[in-house]
Amino acid sequence: MNALTTGFPMLTLLTVLPLAGAAVALFSGRHARAVALFATIASLALALFIWASLPTDGAMGMVERVAWAPSLGIEYHLGVDGLGALMLVLSAIVTLMSVDAAHRVHHQPNLFFCLVLVLESGLFGSFTALNFFHWFLFWEISLIPAFFLIKLWGGPRRGPAATQFFVYTMAGSVALLVSFLALFLSTGTMDFGELAQLASTGALEQMVTAHLGPVMIWLAIGVLAGFAVKVPMMPFHTWLPAAYAEAPSPVTMLLTGAMSKMGVYGLLRIALPLFGHQIAQMRTPLLVLAVATVVMGAWAAAAQKDLKRVLAYSSVNHLGYCLVGIFALATPAFGPAALASQTAALNGVILQMFNHGITAAALFWFISMIQFRTGGLRGIDDFGGLRKPAPVFAGLMGIALFSSLGLPGLNGFVGEFLIFRGVFPLAWVAATVSILGLLVTAAVILKVIQKVFTGPVPEHLAGFPDMQHGERLALAPVIGLMLIIGLVPQLIVDSVNPTVVNLLAHWRF
Repeated sequence: MNALTTGFPMLTLLTVLPLAGAAVALFSGRHARAVALFATIASLALALFIWASLPTDGAMGMVERVAWAPSLGIEYHLGVDGLGALMLVLSAIVTLMSVDAAHRVHHQPNLFFCLVLVLESGLFGSFTALNFFHWFLFWEISLIPAFFLIKLWGGPRRGPAATQFFVYTMAGSVALLVSFLALFLSTGTMDFGELAQLASTGALEQMVTAHLGPVMIWLAIGVLAGFAVKVPMMPFHTWLPAAYAEAPSPVTMLLTGAMSKMGVYGLLRIALPLFGHQIAQMRTPLLVLAVATVVMGAWAAAAQKDLKRVLAYSSVNHLGYCLVGIFALATPAFGPAALASQTAALNGVILQMFNHGITAAALFWFISMIQFRTGGLRGIDDFGGLRKPAPVFAGLMGIALFSSLGLPGLNGFVGEFLIFRGVFPLAWVAATVSILGLLVTAAVILKVIQKVFTGPVPEHLAGFPDMQHGERLALAPVIGLMLIIGLVPQLIVDSVNPTVVNLLAHWRF
């Protein structure tokens, strides 16, 4: 390799740090969790430093660029802007939460925490890579430990759930790979920045058409399908309920809190910059699928009796708002009002990604605590009146549930508000129908609160223990983050908005 840039490789260090921790954890026996905690805390500190060191103009920072195989268009090219850095922070927080929640893993803990740390490295690599070859390696690396974490530590039906998860995600990866091979054959590059520059002038479509014929729309569909599986967007979502329900709760926290954001991130980093014109052409059917994801996800959650499946479908619903915001802004902006709506929608999407990751991971953490205290119960009708024997537990989980509901003053409200603020002027029909998802979600969350925490206490739950001091200390920062972002969202928006403005200035619809 020949170095093209100099400077301390901060992003490489962030990616390697969990891998080093994984290697140590694998040979640490019963001390593996302590090693994983140290590695995830160090990763979070480094991710926060990177986020605080971003350029103020929204451009790429911490850039590392090394020639790898130039004849194949392959470079080791890293960089982050407000979007990428925020996803690094989210991944670090959710992985730390997952490791903290996994203190009851007694079966091969060294392998478990090794795989969790490898997964974290895959997340970091996916959110920093700016060349398709390098990015695709980490995209796939994150899939392998997730499969084994479900397969080896999951519930009774973990085998079929892990297989379905692997097959769906691999099919999406194949679609991505084929589309990018076509782009490489037409342009000779796999660099996201160079491809986006070609797309912004219309040259990318001309080059693809000259080499392969009028296939650009099909390449766009392939890329969209790859990311739609990961989000997931209906009808590509059927792997999710089984995977979330059968995976151990600490792994479900990773799946919903961080891995699902890889799909939304891919739409923003790759699909819109390269295929914005084609996405704009397919805008109406894509909006229909996005609205269906919102509304049907909420209705499916309402029909579930298993708490993990309720939250699984609720995650589909919440990420559907991101899809509505993304596809609604895929239209040429005429005038400052339209541009302001696009800016609000995109800010809302990025904020929703972060907020949902924190809130959803916290809720699955609470379910893990419930299962431990009740011997594995998680049916919505198995409970009642828990606020009496466990008022602190009920109060803290209630905050997380109201955050998921979108209560003003909590973090869940801000992202959804910005999305609807942006989408209504751009696609008022989609926004109006999507409101049904808000209403049904509110009913679902209130039903969970009613069934689990109110009413008479069943005899078998009379001794349900309240939260211990260690659990309160572990969850306090998470609950505090929900409150702080809900009240002072500009802590995130101010760092993300320059990136949003920069992205919209270069996208071609």
